[in-house]
Amino acid sequence: MGKSGYVTLAGRPNVGKSTLLNRIVGRKIAITSPLAQTTRNRITGVLTRQDLQIIFVDTPGIMREKSKLNKIMVSTSIKSGGESDLLVYMADATKISIKEEKFTLQRLMGVKASKILAINKIDAVKKNDLLSLIDEMNKIALFTEIFPISARTGDGVDEMVDHIARVLPEGPQFYPDDMVTDQPEEFFIGEIIREKAFMNLSQELPYSTAVVVESVEDKPEGVTVIGAIIYVERESQKGIMIGKGGSMLKKIGSQARVELEERFQVKIYMDLRVKVRDKWTVNERSLMNLGYKK
Repeated sequence: MGKSGYVTLAGRPNVGKSTLLNRIVGRKIAITSPLAQTTRNRITGVLTRQDLQIIFVDTPGIMREKSKLNKIMVSTSIKSGGESDLLVYMADATKISIKEEKFTLQRLMGVKASKILAINKIDAVKKNDLLSLIDEMNKIALFTEIFPISARTGDGVDEMVDHIARVLPEGPQFYPDDMVTDQPEEFFIGEIIREKAFMNLSQELPYSTAVVVESVEDKPEGVTVIGAIIYVERESQKGIMIGKGGSMLKKIGSQARVELEERFQVKIYMDLRVKVRDKWTVNERSLMNLGYKK
């Protein structure tokens, strides 16, 4: 029997967890953006080698909750950590705050799995500063190993994965050799649309945005028609999302279409609409209807 196990990627928002997951599995399965809280759901990435399968789980960044959506995201992260064989706690070397790291790690105190520390973005800090950060992080939590890495360049990532492979228990293979994620196609499509909204919209609007893919239909002429709704919280946000003469919505749709065509190798037609769902980020029923559940 080979080795297998679940490894949760946890940490504060926007520390590079999704970039690391994509790097490890060799394919984009989790969206990224410069904005915090881009990841809202558990994203599973599967790495399969001979006699080894590691299931990595990317989780939403742990923050001080301000809304019901935030609370669901934090709950998702903590629950995932509790179900894993190993937890990788990620910190951004360029913006480590000992106070905030301590707060985040306290939220994970109930996780019984061993914890390793991955300090990301080492390509952006001086070596002396990095050593100081490692020393500071060592004082606030008990990590079995510490790995300075760069999820962007790949520096240190293979060494960390090799260590994870060594410490995982014996176990069965959970997924087929060629599977890198268990996320449904519709979920990935919705995430790409949301990523493009995040990349093109500023300030608070992206955080009030949710995407529901209603249909994916393959037409006989070789075109896949995707129907999706972008939800916002207020009428004023709807106007911004659509843009003058529909310019913003067209831009988001075009960027999503290009990436999805490259991914699926088919011609795609995007049918995007924008609807208002009042205060959906703080309404439990709306959150459930949009796919956000505890």
